[in-house]
Amino acid sequence: MGEALLLTAFASHPDCLKHETGTIHPESAARLRAIEDHLMESQLLYLLRHLDAPLASREQLLRVHDAAYLDALDALVLSEGLKYLDPDTPIGPHSLQAARRAAGAMIGAVDGVMQAEFDNAFCCVRPPGHHARRDKAMGFCIYNNAAAGAAHALEKHGLERVAIVDFDVHHGNGTDQIFRGHQQVMLFSLFEQGLYPLDSGKKTEGDGHYIALPGGSGGAEMRQAVEEQWIPALDEFRPELVLVSAGFDAHLQDEISD
Repeated sequence: MGEALLLTAFASHPDCLKHETGTIHPESAARLRAIEDHLMESQLLYLLRHLDAPLASREQLLRVHDAAYLDALDALVLSEGLKYLDPDTPIGPHSLQAARRAAGAMIGAVDGVMQAEFDNAFCCVRPPGHHARRDKAMGFCIYNNAAAGAAHALEKHGLERVAIVDFDVHHGNGTDQIFRGHQQVMLFSLFEQGLYPLDSGKKTEGDGHYIALPGGSGGAEMRQAVEEQWIPALDEFRPELVLVSAGFDAHLQDEISD
C-alpha cells in the first residue's frame, strides 16, 4: 500500500479582502488573489480542506496583546477613509474585522491540527502579523497572528514546546518582543541584514535563533543557513507544533527587498 496523503486545510475568509490600505500600499488584497489564482490554475485548490477563518476573541488576543491596546483599537470608529496606526499601517472601516479573521485563522488552524481534523494548514489571510507588538501596531500588522496561534496552542491544548519559523525580508520583531524570554515558544527568524526594523540579527541565547543574510542572498545561502543553524536547534528543542510566518517580500520580484 502507498503512503497516506497528508490532508491540508486552506484557512481564509472574504473579510480579509476588505482590509483597506489605499491604492499604492504594497500590502493589498492582490496578495490573496494571487495565491488563490495560482492554486486554482494548478488545480490544488480543490484538494484542500477549506476552513472559514473564525473571529479571534478578545480573550484569545489578550494572551499576546495588552488590554489597553485592544481597547484603543476597539474605540476607533471609521465609516470611511483611512487612519494610520503608524506610518506604515493604515486601517479602514473593515480592517479590524479582517485582522480578527487573520488571527482567528491561525487559531482555527491550530485547533484543527491538534484535533486531527487535518494534518497541516495554510492561512491565506491579511493583514499580516509578525511586526505587531504586545502594545502597538507596526509595519502593516495589527494583531500578531502567529503569536496568537502559539499562545492558543499552549493554553488550550496544553503544549509545552512550540516553534515559530519566520522568514521575511524583515525581522519578526513583534513576535520576538511578545515571546522574548519565554521558555515554551522559540522563534526562528530569517531576514535581510540592516533593514527595518533595524534589528542587529544577533542571536540572543534563550530568546530565539536569528539569521541575518546580506542583501542579494539567494536560495543557496538561505538553505545553508537553515541547515546549519535552524535544523540542529529545532532537533534539540523538539517542538510539538511548528508555526510558520511566511513573508512575501523576500521574493525576487518584490521591490521592497534587495
